[in-house]
Amino acid sequence: MKELKNKVAAITGAGSGIGRALAIELAKDGCHVALSDVNEAGLKETVALLASYSVKATTSILDVSNKDAFYAWADQVVADHGKVNIIINNAGVALAGTVAELSIEDYEWIMNINFYGVLYGTKAFMPYLEQAGEGHIVNISSIFGLASQPLMSGYNASKFAVRGLTESLRQDLEMSNSKVSCTCVHPGGIKTNIAQSTRFNDNASQVTGATAEESKKEFERAFINTPEKAAKTIVNGIKKNKRRVLIGPDAKLFDLMVRILPSAYQKIIVSAMKSQVKNLSKKKSA
Repeated sequence: MKELKNKVAAITGAGSGIGRALAIELAKDGCHVALSDVNEAGLKETVALLASYSVKATTSILDVSNKDAFYAWADQVVADHGKVNIIINNAGVALAGTVAELSIEDYEWIMNINFYGVLYGTKAFMPYLEQAGEGHIVNISSIFGLASQPLMSGYNASKFAVRGLTESLRQDLEMSNSKVSCTCVHPGGIKTNIAQSTRFNDNASQVTGATAEESKKEFERAFINTPEKAAKTIVNGIKKNKRRVLIGPDAKLFDLMVRILPSAYQKIIVSAMKSQVKNLSKKKSA
């Protein structure tokens, strides 16, 4: 799908961050957009930013963990636009805490949004993409879908699952000679609001010695890439039909690290985090 003009793209999590930047980047190419998010105000802001582009933009309030609502949205997108060529499953959340202390409900919460939300989007839109005769599925994993981190088991599990689903899906589509393809995206640290919306279990602070607010600020220091750069890279990945898209030097570094040190990388990350905790403790006691 090298030409995006007059195509239709559906984007989840379009009320801010990468989702909003994708809506703008696609609109620049003349691609019509169907936008969804749980944040109605954010969606309105995104639509306002599209006013200068000659494209049709529709919106829907959507909780991606609601299967019936997701399928209904797919139907509505086609009803509104006549077709759909691209689904970008971008909406996601984060969770921090040790496996011992996180509850089953915590894991269900993040998997329902980060994994099942992607699965619902893939399944709900795939028949319509096939019907359009040309389609692309973009599933957003993470740098943490390449390498695991302490305290991030729920997030890691969900993003590794997205990676596995998407890579297998790509092979399914090729085996069936489908006109639909897919891409798995692994962003590094992107300047979005995900850190501020992260759920921190109390024991995460006991392990790191940092409050939830301090941890969020530390998390944000690793955000070295912009949503705009991420959007350009993703759209380029669609046009080039890439299997995997890495966004930012940190994602490329993690990918290389795991390739060279497939299991030993864990020791390196634990050592780095322990050093970080030690330095924080020294600062607080000084």
